[in-house]
Amino acid sequence: MKPGMPRVPQLKVEDLSEQQRKLAAEIGANRGGDLATGGPWGLLLRNPELCERAALLGTMLRDGTSVPKRLSELAIAMVARHWTAQYEWRAHAPQGLNAGLSEDVIEAIRQRRRPEFTKRDEQATYEYVSELLEKKRVSDKTYQALVAEIGVNAVIEITSVAGFYGLVAMLIVGLEVPLREGVTPPLPE
Repeated sequence: MKPGMPRVPQLKVEDLSEQQRKLAAEIGANRGGDLATGGPWGLLLRNPELCERAALLGTMLRDGTSVPKRLSELAIAMVARHWTAQYEWRAHAPQGLNAGLSEDVIEAIRQRRRPEFTKRDEQATYEYVSELLEKKRVSDKTYQALVAEIGVNAVIEITSVAGFYGLVAMLIVGLEVPLREGVTPPLPE
């Protein structure tokens, strides 16, 4: 497979059903303004029901949880880096910065280094998501540290954020979703 070539061709606007076109417009309006026919949403759009439900869940996890946006974006950045999901990283690393994560934290994650944290909730989130991704379990100590910082409900939500963006990352990596032409991959292999 040539770099930058998707395994699944991007949907053409003229080939969309009315339902797909409506969904692509709604998703695009909610995520940057363009008709969402590319990237992971373009893949999901091939099954409109799956796409619609994923978009509702994704929007809820992005905008409707008690988790501070900064912590959600930290978890998303960690998942994107875990999977080396270039498309996801490119979309969410800037959002993490805008939400208040430091450039040093983002860069450390990009380089697969443990960040130096100045905020306890970020460190607790990092430890929790790291164990979840790397060890496929979370120690009681790590769990309790995160609960102490953000509460049980937010821990459930941050776990859901990591899981949802794991789905997105797997779509990107498994189906080789390319970055836009001319965009340099931001993550080293």
